[in-house]
Amino acid sequence: MFRLFLIIYTLAGATLAGSAIVAALTLNMFDYKSVIGAAVIGALAAIPVAWIVAKRLSDA
Repeated sequence: MFRLFLIIYTLAGATLAGSAIVAALTLNMFDYKSVIGAAVIGALAAIPVAWIVAKRLSDA
């Protein structure tokens, strides 16, 4: 299940980090601290998402 988690995390992490960066830029936060912070928050938010999806896929 850990390999499945890592595969899903690479997809979910990039998606959520990218979405958070777009949201930050939409809110006119153009400084580098806001963009990097949004990317980190998106990458951290992807951890539980990937874990839940991997668990449900492995149980099915």
